Amino acid sequence: MLNIRIQFLKDEINKHNYNYYVNDNPTISDYEYDKLFAELKQIEADHPELITPDSPTQRVGSVSEKFLPFTHTHRLYSLDNTYNYEDLKSWYEKIKKEYGNDVELVCELKIDGLAIALTYENGIFTRGVTRGDGITGEEITQNLKTIKAIPLKLKDNVSLDVRGEIYMPKSSFEKLNAENLENGEKLFANPRNAAAGSLRQLDSTITAKRDLSMFTYTLVADGLKNSPKTHYESIMYMKEQGFKVNPNIKLCKNADEAIAYCKEWENKRFDLDYATDGVVIKVNKIAIQEDLGFTSRAPKWATAFKFPPEEISTVVESIELGVGKTGAITPVANFKPVQLAGSTVSRATLHNFDEIKRLDIRIGDTVLIKKAAEIIPKVIKVVDTPNHDTLPKYEPPTICPVCGEPLVTPEGEVNLYCTNPDCAGQIKAKIEFWASKDAMDIDSLGPSIIEQLFDKNMVKTPADLYKLSVQDFMKLDLVKEKSATNLYNSIQETKNRPLKRFITALNIKNIGKETADILAGEFGTLENLVNADLERLKELNGIGEITAIEIKNFFDSEKNINLLKELASLGVKPEAAEQAKSDKLKNKTFVLTGTLQNMTRNQAGDIIKLHGGQTSSSVSKNTSYVLAGENAGSKLDKAQALGITILTEDDFLEMIKEE
Repeated sequence: MLNIRIQFLKDEINKHNYNYYVNDNPTISDYEYDKLFAELKQIEADHPELITPDSPTQRVGSVSEKFLPFTHTHRLYSLDNTYNYEDLKSWYEKIKKEYGNDVELVCELKIDGLAIALTYENGIFTRGVTRGDGITGEEITQNLKTIKAIPLKLKDNVSLDVRGEIYMPKSSFEKLNAENLENGEKLFANPRNAAAGSLRQLDSTITAKRDLSMFTYTLVADGLKNSPKTHYESIMYMKEQGFKVNPNIKLCKNADEAIAYCKEWENKRFDLDYATDGVVIKVNKIAIQEDLGFTSRAPKWATAFKFPPEEISTVVESIELGVGKTGAITPVANFKPVQLAGSTVSRATLHNFDEIKRLDIRIGDTVLIKKAAEIIPKVIKVVDTPNHDTLPKYEPPTICPVCGEPLVTPEGEVNLYCTNPDCAGQIKAKIEFWASKDAMDIDSLGPSIIEQLFDKNMVKTPADLYKLSVQDFMKLDLVKEKSATNLYNSIQETKNRPLKRFITALNIKNIGKETADILAGEFGTLENLVNADLERLKELNGIGEITAIEIKNFFDSEKNINLLKELASLGVKPEAAEQAKSDKLKNKTFVLTGTLQNMTRNQAGDIIKLHGGQTSSSVSKNTSYVLAGENAGSKLDKAQALGITILTEDDFLEMIKEE
């Protein structure tokens, strides 16, 4: 009788999970659901021998030491992209020509998330693996079990693999960031980043608290009897088995219908509660898919149409001035808020005062804005309106907006600078930079916390951060014990960051993360760098005489010597640089642009340097390769104009393997 009750509870809970998380149509109250779950949990606690892998209680999670690599049984390919309807028609016409008549297509919204591979054996979910490089990923089964849109048991006792996209709904993303802001914790840049960060938690109980979901889009069923003959049928089959599939999928007779679908969703997508940046178009008949096959990186029977970046006009309400870590004054335009590419935009940097002059931006102007790489708002131009000439021209400031000291423009530069070393704006900006992602990467320590610490005279230098206690953080507004403990731990955890990060964080003039990498690789330890003579610094490739002098002057400064001594006394001792493991990429310079699928640009840069290569932030005739991800911008255009070899992410990974 107990087995019968357990099976009833499992079936009921799984049914209600499906109704709520897949169909978005709950059929019982939360209270009634919780009662069912609590009863099952209690029975299993009393009789642990009756717990099965498909029990809803197994979604709770556990802690892993690390994720283990797993080789995919079937490779996960990338997709070729098309950016205009002519290219889409050209792709279709090649296929149509080969098969004589119109070829049916299936259109699906391209979800901006993380690809995942799921394995089911006899109807039970047994393994989940990240895409990785398409050949090898990381097994994160326990984390995926916490996602209620992923069925633990299928309708039938079948063995199959499916592919899907993990995503975080926009509403959940906004809620998560609001909670993090209140708790003084890290804010995520976009829903995709939030989903990635949630999915790769070693403690899957944290993943369980994040509202992740999944759309399933590919069926791999080699051993399935009566397997679907078309892609559309396979989608319907997966839906029947309990998977969540996107409701906006459409079967199209030809390319014209597919183009109409793309046009329909170009603007409608912003009304959805999930991010989508294009449409995936696939040949419907699986026999034709198998006949067309694959290139080395992508299926010939599918393509992704990418939506163009949205542009919209708005009004400049004011121009705000910020003081950076170097004393540079940066103008920022504040706009009348508008919806742009799925989010509210109210400000954008204008970079410098030459840019304001070039565009002739005036307060009260109507301007056209877009999102560079669909992320960063950018002013394109001033819209020609009758009132433009009646508005007063913008005059650059003459004194620092924070300390009131006169501003200067160094010879050969366009920026205005505050040269007051005691300027509060500079000090706060330097501490913010020390904590930033490219430098010491102190989780949760954002501008609002730093401003409070500075205003309460608790922090004046980066070293002061390491003197703070949990009680100190609790003196700040809206910071409670848990957040204070998180902040304290985040700072303490950075004491042994890699040398390249420490050098970057020191904010030496002209030293960005690429140059910091060169210095770390050349000298290995901080002591060696501090004691390096000027001639040795001048000889380094990528440094130059002016930068070498800046480095030497920095480490000869008594103020900086004292800072380094104080940091060391507080236990801040950077980790020695990892030595290159090969010279496969020796004398090769890479520029990275766009969004990579399997790694960040920083991680790709680390791989390049470990193989003897170097990275640069700008394209020139000395660039060997440009590694281009999705939404690559002007760097890609310049590389093509210069005839520089463009690498996809797969090309890059292949280069590392083969060479």
